[in-house]
Amino acid sequence: QKQLVESGGGLVQPGGSLRLSCLTSGFTLDYYAIGWFRQAPGKEREGVSCISRSGGRTNYADSVKGRFTISRDNAKNTVYLQMNSLKPEDTAVYYCAATLTISGNCVQEASQYNYWGQGTQVTVSS
Repeated sequence: QKQLVESGGGLVQPGGSLRLSCLTSGFTLDYYAIGWFRQAPGKEREGVSCISRSGGRTNYADSVKGRFTISRDNAKNTVYLQMNSLKPEDTAVYYCAATLTISGNCVQEASQYNYWGQGTQVTVSS
């Protein structure tokens, strides 16, 4: 059974940092691109970042470029999202998702991802 479990969310003050983790199981992570998405109350789910199978290609939403960094450790079956300089508008439930692919790139379209975690809440507030 393919599973993704997010962790690392919480309450942080504006300007602070958090590192989210996405622990995967039930499949060989090497063959999957991974995306991070978020959904704020009353808003649609949006792509935040994604990373290719090898980790050689990454993409970011304009709203998080320069502040967030995605990385992966296939040996640990884990993908990370380092979030710095957090803003109140980053408040959302964050999800990781996996898609089986032969591409050396990744996309931030939710419809392309087959397997999803349950999400972790990130709240940025003073």
